[in-house]
Amino acid sequence: MFRRVVLLAIAIVMFVVGVHFYAHHVWNPVPAGTTIDRIVVEKSARNLSIFANSKKLKTYHVALGRNPIGPKREEGDMKTPEGIYTIDARNPQSSFHLALHISYPSDEDNARAADRGVAAGFDIMIHGIQNGRGWIGALHRWHDWTAGCIALTDEEIEELWRVTPDGTTVEIRP
Repeated sequence: MFRRVVLLAIAIVMFVVGVHFYAHHVWNPVPAGTTIDRIVVEKSARNLSIFANSKKLKTYHVALGRNPIGPKREEGDMKTPEGIYTIDARNPQSSFHLALHISYPSDEDNARAADRGVAAGFDIMIHGIQNGRGWIGALHRWHDWTAGCIALTDEEIEELWRVTPDGTTVEIRP
């Protein structure tokens, strides 16, 4: 009986360590000194890929807005936009561990929303996990949970923050 309890305890500890490693490990880290020039988000695959000189360097798995199918049409629709934007600001004091601001809405996004008599929305970011909840790690990707943003783990957004200059092109595909 004692032996079973010890084996169970060891198994539980190994499981917890394994889950923690999976949830917080940065796989295939981008080399120091790397600078990217393009980000491509494929919403249907829940992937964010980074490029330098047309060469794909890495792909991250992401969580999107709670209502991810289709382009963002108005404020509060919980959709992640689709289109070509840029990284136009960064927020190191974000409520979500680091945030790279995407230039949504474009003039076209604003015009489409105005034609419908609604606001297009704003503050679309690529960010980490909500402050205080970083322990979730990669498990945050089990479902789409943002209000329209693109979410990575805290460790992943730290890496992306490091390699992404302001002005980087962001293409968000369906």
